[in-house]
Amino acid sequence: MPIIDNAVYVDGRRTADPADLSTTYDLVRERGGFGWIGMYRPSEDELRAVADEFSLHPLAVEDAMEGHQRPKIERYGTDRFMVLRPARYVDADERVDFGEVDVFLGPDFIVVIRHAEAPDLKAVRARLESEPHLLAAGPLAVLYAVADQVVDDYAPVVKGLENDIDEIEDQLFGGEASVSQRIYQLTREVVTFQRAIQPLRGLIEEVRADLEGDESLLEVRRGLRDVLDHVTRIDERVEGFRLLLQNALTVNSTLVAQRQNEAMERLSRDSLEQGNQVKKVSSWAAIGFFPASLASIWGMNFKYMPELELPFGYPLALLIMLSLGLALYFGFKRRNWL
Repeated sequence: MPIIDNAVYVDGRRTADPADLSTTYDLVRERGGFGWIGMYRPSEDELRAVADEFSLHPLAVEDAMEGHQRPKIERYGTDRFMVLRPARYVDADERVDFGEVDVFLGPDFIVVIRHAEAPDLKAVRARLESEPHLLAAGPLAVLYAVADQVVDDYAPVVKGLENDIDEIEDQLFGGEASVSQRIYQLTREVVTFQRAIQPLRGLIEEVRADLEGDESLLEVRRGLRDVLDHVTRIDERVEGFRLLLQNALTVNSTLVAQRQNEAMERLSRDSLEQGNQVKKVSSWAAIGFFPASLASIWGMNFKYMPELELPFGYPLALLIMLSLGLALYFGFKRRNWL
């Protein structure tokens, strides 16, 4: 069974490391403490074994088996079922990896199931074991510490997203073709991150309200208030990221449209210039056509041609050629073909 750690705590001190869950159940009732079971990606049969031992509600067990739940907290009598969405920033791929932590909480037990690499729940256990006065508060202290670790792990994610957005701003005006795809990818990650963060405010406030008036859980309430402050600040920053990406997408669309317009203008200018060149070539070809046509006619080697005997034939031919050429030249000039 993928049990990472299984211990019984009494008055904030670790008193036993049971070999199986049934022993944990018996020791908890014998010593009056609570059991803390940490699991990593259990199979359906393994999870059902835990559910049978601690009488977990079937609906909560079903949610834990299906996974991919939104952050939430649900009550089943004296038990609670809570879902958290941890996240970590993967530097090598410049992306955010989201996981899931399911917590089954009862009066004398807590089962924490991790479905991803983050968060480091061993560090959470070590921290609480070094603070027995806090751990003496029972399973709710563990719930607070797990939530605190999840929220603390959000800080590197926020930093990574901030760096990515800074790079986007540089790429926007660099004309990189892939910037649109990167903006969409970051927007999707930011929206998913918001969906992991925003429900936490309501969850934590609900747990804090349940602890109102219980002086033995005062430190837990204070800790949850600190977690709530961190969640609020992170949520505000991530909302700012979303707005920045929306603006970046708008600016990118504007720049793309501007570049397309400039390309169309250049194409239009080139087409116009080509048209002008064609007009010029055609005009000069037309002007040269008539002299060449007349010259070719009188240059024919026929013996009997009526114009060959004209005394003014040569100057007349030149005059006709010149007149037609000038007429065509000024006609084309008036139409801006030349």
